Amino acid sequence: MMYDILQGCIMSFIIYLTNGISLGSVYAIIALGYTMVYGIAKMLNFAHGDVIMIGAYIALMAMTKGGVPGIPAVLLAMAGCTVLGILIEKIAYKPLRKAGSPLAVLITAIGVSYLLQNIALLVFGPDPKTFVSVISVPNLQMAGGKLTISGNTIITIVISIIIMLSLNWFVQKTKPGHAMLAVSEDKDAAQLMGVNVNGTISMTFAIGSALAAVAGVLLCTAYPSLTPYTGSMPGIKAFVAAVFGGIGSIPGAMIGGILLGIIQILATAYISSQVADAIVFGVLIVILLVRPAGLFGKNIQEKV
Repeated sequence: MMYDILQGCIMSFIIYLTNGISLGSVYAIIALGYTMVYGIAKMLNFAHGDVIMIGAYIALMAMTKGGVPGIPAVLLAMAGCTVLGILIEKIAYKPLRKAGSPLAVLITAIGVSYLLQNIALLVFGPDPKTFVSVISVPNLQMAGGKLTISGNTIITIVISIIIMLSLNWFVQKTKPGHAMLAVSEDKDAAQLMGVNVNGTISMTFAIGSALAAVAGVLLCTAYPSLTPYTGSMPGIKAFVAAVFGGIGSIPGAMIGGILLGIIQILATAYISSQVADAIVFGVLIVILLVRPAGLFGKNIQEKV
């Protein structure tokens, strides 16, 4: 009897852990957008969570209204969010790049967030829409059928790993990636060396927004209810993950997102779903008290 109870507890923990990694992988993809934009443009794009929602709506409408298959619908959502990200940067953020106070950019980002939410309300309405699964993957049976891992969980983790490795390779091994690194270090010096700073920042927004579309599809596949406010809380939690891992650090965003997902799922399962979010933000506070720059962040001393 005790053996069966212990085995059941272990199986449940493995399922919770896997679900936490899956949710954390989505947070990590979203956090990559935050950390790339901050690392290069030194600004926080709080409208990023709403780009997730727009990407999910584009994919859903393409599949249900346009009859587009799953993968092409995701590619269409990525293209739409790429254009949206570039437009947001050009119209809302670029004019403020030389602004003396970062507060102006922050207020603008909040304004863009509400604008996207209200546009979605006008176009799609306030009622939740059931999201259609993009890819059908069979569940994984383990331990003689006693342990079942969802196919959506598996595909989310696999896609997230591919995206993270591909983005890391792009930044470290390609010329545009090197330009991003140069701009993140020093915009003025990079411009003197011939780097197109404006183009690099626009490219960063484009990549981050395309990843947001993928994250939106993965998130709505796991939690198939889509509203104009779907991206708000995941966007905030992904920002927490970026700060947790060390904002500006791509590996930090990856690890921070996964850890945050695990903490949230385990807190929901073993403590209470009502306090899970509080525990997530509480862990962040503790981490920042111990290591203000985050797990992988670097303390930068400003020269006066």
